Amino acid sequence: MQLTEQQVLALAPDSGSAGNGKKLAQAKNWPTLGRSTRALWGECQGSGSKPYQVRVDLADYASKCSCPSFKFPCKHAIGLLVLTANQPGLVQENGEPEWVGDWLDKRGETAAKKEAKAAAKAEAPVDEAAQQKRAAKRNERVGDGLAALQLWLEDQMRNGLARLPAEGPGLFEQQAARLVDAQAATLAGRVRALADLPGGPADWPQQLLSELGRLALTIRAFERIDSLPPELQHSLRAAVGFTVKEEDVLAAATPQRDEWLVIGQALDEDERVRVQRSWLQGRHSGQIALLLQFAVGTQPFAQRWLPGSSFAAELAFWPGALPQRAMLKGTAEPAAAPTAFTHRHSIDSLLQHAAQALASQPWLERVALVLADLVPVHQNERWYAVQPDGQALPLAAGDYWHWLAMGGGVPRDTAVEWDGHTLRPLGWFADGRYYPLGEQATWNN
Repeated sequence: MQLTEQQVLALAPDSGSAGNGKKLAQAKNWPTLGRSTRALWGECQGSGSKPYQVRVDLADYASKCSCPSFKFPCKHAIGLLVLTANQPGLVQENGEPEWVGDWLDKRGETAAKKEAKAAAKAEAPVDEAAQQKRAAKRNERVGDGLAALQLWLEDQMRNGLARLPAEGPGLFEQQAARLVDAQAATLAGRVRALADLPGGPADWPQQLLSELGRLALTIRAFERIDSLPPELQHSLRAAVGFTVKEEDVLAAATPQRDEWLVIGQALDEDERVRVQRSWLQGRHSGQIALLLQFAVGTQPFAQRWLPGSSFAAELAFWPGALPQRAMLKGTAEPAAAPTAFTHRHSIDSLLQHAAQALASQPWLERVALVLADLVPVHQNERWYAVQPDGQALPLAAGDYWHWLAMGGGVPRDTAVEWDGHTLRPLGWFADGRYYPLGEQATWNN
């Protein structure tokens, strides 16, 4: 277990929790500490007479504390992990206390019940007539919404794009609201996101035209959805806003077992919802998997995946032309701490991978890979990720001086997201330890 403080702080729900957790990462605050092959625990002395009992599952770094905090992980769990990262010799292997073992066993029982529920649902009789009737009504409503979207697209082309910076976001918000009413929520999100382009980047007309073209492709494809291969139908329906329940995924998917490394994590948020993307790569298969989570407002995410950690587990993938999104099937088991990425690529390889992925699944928003020997370079008021042979790609808008300083200008294998326009760095290994490069990586600066 080779944790870094940066890894731990990336789990914190906010900067306040990160700061308070660091303050608790002192041996004097922990009269009891211990670890086993599957858990880490400690008792933290607070202001009351009884210390808080803190436990962390080493498979997925989920935690539980007896404190009354509504934040997950709480400052005590963060403090325990930071202490372990900075002074691992203080946390010796011991037998698990009953309050730790009971919690771990209960987590396993909950996962087993979830699988059993999915299996029971798959075997339960279905009223096919009623199901087909509901599906037909939904398809009709979505079809009407897409027909209205086609008219909106034609209006934009007829009136020209040059006027859009002066229109403001209302034009896109109104159309997005119509798509929500038509039960095409995912497509509505894509339309809403277009409001940020007009008057933004220098090539905004090209980017906007590309996205409008993708909307037009969605409309035409949905008109002919019955003629598409089943896997592509699943991808198209997901791009529009049809969802597949987790229990249906568990019941239908063939699970893939591997030792999964969390190569990086990204967080997007707006006034409505926060979206967390945890990217995994199979140590043996090289398969990329995406664990996607949503939270409204300040609600915590249901699961916490530690960037740079590794676990053995089965994953079930959502159906589609290019299976990418996945979920945990059963429980995860802690795996040996990785000291480096096992699969690395050139920028040319990334672009070829992205092109092939888009050819299979035209509605794919982004891909993730590990790029070999990257270093950030600031040139002409723009940041680029550069490889030693001169290959380079632009980085997403942001301040990358901390990345340059942390790496000392030395090229390092780096996990990235690529959205077709810019790279987003996620994290890298240095001296056998993982360092995140996302938004939360600066909390400890």
